[in-house]
Amino acid sequence: MEVQALLIMFREVLEALLIIGIITTYLKRMDNKQYTKYVWLGAGLAVLASAGVAMLFQIVLTGFTSMGSEMYLKIGIMLISALLLTQMVFWMASHSKDLKGEMEGKMNGFISTGNVVGMVIHSFLVVLREGVETVFFFAAITGGNIGAAMQGWGAITGVIIAVMVSYFFFKGTMKVPLKTFFKITGAFIILIAAGLFVQAISMMQDLSIIGSVVPHLYDLTWFLPEHPIDYDHYLRDHGVAPLLSGDIGIFLKALFGYSSMPSIEEVIAYIGYFVGIYLLTSNKGIEKKKVSNEINVIKSQA
Repeated sequence: MEVQALLIMFREVLEALLIIGIITTYLKRMDNKQYTKYVWLGAGLAVLASAGVAMLFQIVLTGFTSMGSEMYLKIGIMLISALLLTQMVFWMASHSKDLKGEMEGKMNGFISTGNVVGMVIHSFLVVLREGVETVFFFAAITGGNIGAAMQGWGAITGVIIAVMVSYFFFKGTMKVPLKTFFKITGAFIILIAAGLFVQAISMMQDLSIIGSVVPHLYDLTWFLPEHPIDYDHYLRDHGVAPLLSGDIGIFLKALFGYSSMPSIEEVIAYIGYFVGIYLLTSNKGIEKKKVSNEINVIKSQA
């Protein structure tokens, strides 16, 4: 859980700080430093609002638990989180190049009309989006205990790293480009999303919401049990300990959705998810090449 929280918090905080940093740096460069306080006001209000969303979300989760429907809510959260995490990676990949221009264009509009309220609302919405996503993702990776994720070392470390990276980036001293950071963290985020997707399918099968043609496609408990309890049971039943500890299994399950005895549907879903990601990325690459070729043709004709 802590590694997941670190990666998610790092990505979300870094994205928010980059956008706010781009805005405030642009305002200072254009001699409109007096407007930066409104940008930070919106960001600060968004942080408070995100905390409120977390508290409200926890109340809702507790209510579902008391009604005995928490498993259904958790399944829904896992599926939506997997979708949002995937979308987050693709969004940053497609907007990273034009992000600076988009933000500066919006600020020009606010400055020319003297729309201070617009500045506050814009920065508020930018940060709130990241905050709400973080709350949602934390609910998914902890099974509903949002507070535990926010107070753990993973979330705190993620914030610290994000602040450091954004600081060195805007100071111009960071040697590693942000694009590389986003590619590396994006790969891990995709793995986390795939794990949440498969765990949701496993929970639906446990609740008999969906069936299974082959409930256990293979059994790797002898090699790597997915929980310390499975380790103990295997040792008790076979008189031989599995090769690896159940603590490693529970770590991999939390991070990537590992299962020592997956159903065929889980395996298909896991592989299918990555096939889908590959097709999406390859199609986007083809589209970019087409656009680039068309531009080159237009330039040559001109």
